Amino acid sequence: MELRHLTYFITVAEELHFGRAAARLQMTQPPLSKQIQQLEDEMGVVLFKRNKRHVELTTAGELFLSEARKVLSQLNQAIDTAQRAQRGEFGQLVIGFVGSASYDILPAFIREYRRMYPDVSVILHELSTPDQILALIGRRIDIGLLHPPVSNSLIEAEPVKKGVAALSLPKNHPLASKKEITMEDLRDQSFIVVSREIWPGLYDEFLSLFQNESFSPKIVQEATEYQMVVGLVSAGIGIGVVPATAEKLFNLEVVYREISEHPMPAVLSMAHLKKNNNPAMKQFIRLSRQIIRKPDEE
Repeated sequence: MELRHLTYFITVAEELHFGRAAARLQMTQPPLSKQIQQLEDEMGVVLFKRNKRHVELTTAGELFLSEARKVLSQLNQAIDTAQRAQRGEFGQLVIGFVGSASYDILPAFIREYRRMYPDVSVILHELSTPDQILALIGRRIDIGLLHPPVSNSLIEAEPVKKGVAALSLPKNHPLASKKEITMEDLRDQSFIVVSREIWPGLYDEFLSLFQNESFSPKIVQEATEYQMVVGLVSAGIGIGVVPATAEKLFNLEVVYREISEHPMPAVLSMAHLKKNNNPAMKQFIRLSRQIIRKPDEE
């Protein structure tokens, strides 16, 4: 039995007329009659009572019609599911992200993606950049929102947010009263930074500020994420180096200031394994690129 036999049978059962059924199927009547006869012979069941003037379903035919419709409906649903999955409209997407992304571009990405693709299951994991790279290679996540640079040749990465970094200070710090801070103000200060292993770009940018200075920065603590930096700053341990979006943490014990004429880039990148063919991932990348091109997103 082939699926076309079910289609032929259902059409004849709905029309109860071989001529009209053949017209619907865009075929001639003799081949259609032959196909129905073959179906009955294969099943060993008479599906239709028919003569030259009248066609009707037998009891067996009526019961078979109900089941045949269910089979075709399930098949069509399965085909639709497969097609939607291929288009990235169905399935699962696992996203890794650094903590700073949750106060930046991640909410906009997820909000729009869930609106466009509500049937895709989105799973989020907060991971450091090194852990995301390992998870991408191990196919435990599809997308990584992380700190560049990414040097692994198996991974493709692109910037999705180009922001700036700022200094975070305890609100009672002597420099907190200044609107802008100069490099000379930083002499003899203690600093808390995200470790180079976690955020090499920002770490190196910070050190580069002191290349032409007569002093080097005194780094007293390295952290694994910038939320930890803000916490240590509020405890009075030193001045933090964080993305400007850290201000959204609403820590009332901390203020944020820029270094006069010395902007520090704080870049967030989106990465994926080059060999990952998950259609849902491809749609996320496409949609994310559309979002970051909108001028109001900056």
